[in-house]
Amino acid sequence: MIPKSRNRFSAKIMLKQNVRAISDSSQNDMALRLPTIRVAGGVLVALMVAGCAGNPIGGATPVAALAPDVIMTGRWILSAPNAPSCGMNFAGAPGGHEGSIEPEGGCPGNFFTSRHWTLEQGALTISDHETQPLAHLTFAADHFEGQATAGTPVTLSR
Repeated sequence: MIPKSRNRFSAKIMLKQNVRAISDSSQNDMALRLPTIRVAGGVLVALMVAGCAGNPIGGATPVAALAPDVIMTGRWILSAPNAPSCGMNFAGAPGGHEGSIEPEGGCPGNFFTSRHWTLEQGALTISDHETQPLAHLTFAADHFEGQATAGTPVTLSR
């Protein structure tokens, strides 16, 4: 056990040393925090500048920009697993985003009822004669792939 000093002078010195030690510690902590704050501020400014450029963070482009100008008119082949493929003739205005379909016969599932197609932001929807969707497909490389509303995977290619 450390004996207590009855000298007020030594108590004042010890108090000053404690205050100095505490303030040195807080200055060291602050010195460590400042670079972190500066880096965080720099990252924030960079993100804000990237936002002004109009591109999402990471350089990704919106889905609509990825949608190619696919010419839908003409003959396409519809395929599904464990089923025969069939030809489908797509008609519509040049550069249009909707039109009619004439299936050639022998199509898997209910695709023999296909009558309409719409293309919006790279997503193709094939509908029946009552405009009920039969399948939703997305463009991948040189063909469309997706699922029938019944859950069967389907592919549409030239």
